[in-house]
Amino acid sequence: MGSFFGTDGVRGIANKELTCELAYKLGRAGAYILTEGKKNAKIVIGMDTRISGDMLESALVAGICSVGVDALCIGVVPTPAVAYLTRKYKADAGIVISASHNPVEYNGIKFFNDNGYKLTDEIEDKIEGIIKNDDKIENPVGEKVGKKEVVDNGVKEYTDYLKTTIDVDFTGLKVAMDCGNGACYEAAPMLLEELNADIKVINDEPNGININVECGSTCPEKTQELVKEIGADIGIAFDGDADRLIAVDENGDIVDGDYIMAICGEYLKSKGKLPKDTVVATVMSNMGLDIYLKENTMDIVKTKVGDRYVVKEMLDKGYSLGGEQSGHIIFLDYNTTGDGLLTAIQLISVLKESNKKMSQLAKGMKKLPQILVNAKVSQEKKKNYLNDKIIKEEITKVEERFKGEGRVLIRPSGTEPLVRVMIEGKDTDEIKKIAENLAGIIEKRLK
Repeated sequence: MGSFFGTDGVRGIANKELTCELAYKLGRAGAYILTEGKKNAKIVIGMDTRISGDMLESALVAGICSVGVDALCIGVVPTPAVAYLTRKYKADAGIVISASHNPVEYNGIKFFNDNGYKLTDEIEDKIEGIIKNDDKIENPVGEKVGKKEVVDNGVKEYTDYLKTTIDVDFTGLKVAMDCGNGACYEAAPMLLEELNADIKVINDEPNGININVECGSTCPEKTQELVKEIGADIGIAFDGDADRLIAVDENGDIVDGDYIMAICGEYLKSKGKLPKDTVVATVMSNMGLDIYLKENTMDIVKTKVGDRYVVKEMLDKGYSLGGEQSGHIIFLDYNTTGDGLLTAIQLISVLKESNKKMSQLAKGMKKLPQILVNAKVSQEKKKNYLNDKIIKEEITKVEERFKGEGRVLIRPSGTEPLVRVMIEGKDTDEIKKIAENLAGIIEKRLK
């Protein structure tokens, strides 16, 4: 993969690493590659609530229009809305300006193809190649230059579509909701209110700088508190671009992506709607999910981290449900990427139809203790752990110590100067010490 793109598009500190110049080049090269010289081509652009969004959108639009492609600007919308509206508008591509769960100083640019799927590594490499060889692109003039169009009703079109994916009314359910001051601040309350849920919403007043600040899916404690305060049946917390969801049961306990896949997988299987009785997850999912699915005559397939790799496996093998522990859940029958709002209403539908409490639905799966520690390393050296003799020897020692009753997973962050150390086993205190020790060794070796 090229040096610009990480596991989920291009990310960096806005106006420092992710500059207007780079955004312009990405818009220009992306439009050139993804429209392939087509006449009357158009690209959908959406963004989250970060203050740098307008700046980067302007640069992207300039780049797109400079190669004769029109830009449809739909404003602040969830990432999965861009995937859906790209298909609905029959656009040639979609672009999201967001850094998801990252702090406000960061921003990102990620692309969808004309079918609403994230780009392959190969296509991203082609875009990077064009950026480095810009002289290949001809500059149209006169009436051939692209134009910008502002679309005002994208949020409503997206939520109207989501309502068609279920046939359940949420009357009588009390829902606590944390919008993370992010992209779903308008869409999520609108959707749940139109489904007649009794909702209490927090962090739905973005000001450009409060996105993800002690709120949303990366800070579910606020949702846990709200659930207990109002006596909610369920809590839902979204990340900055609303492509993922963390839920909370009526007791205030976390229901993460693994639990959601277990609950929805069993429900879909009971309805004959789970192809091959299989769920697709990543290597980060807890072994408890594997055990639960097998106990309930379902299979699990694992991919590397990143919801686009989950989607690829689903497309290749014909599966319909997959996702990540972090809350990126893909219902491929309805959308082409992780979708927090879609996940919310699918999960609440199971809750409503089952006449059970959320804690009852979640209790079937028993998670093994899992510890994740981030090792702060040099951005340039973060992939070198694979070649470091001392680090490799320490990993081998840990694996031998577990003897099949735990596991070690080491992976570099796709966007930050971090190596993530995940240890899973039976004893929390033991695996915490192991994870911290291994992270310390990695930091020392890769600083």
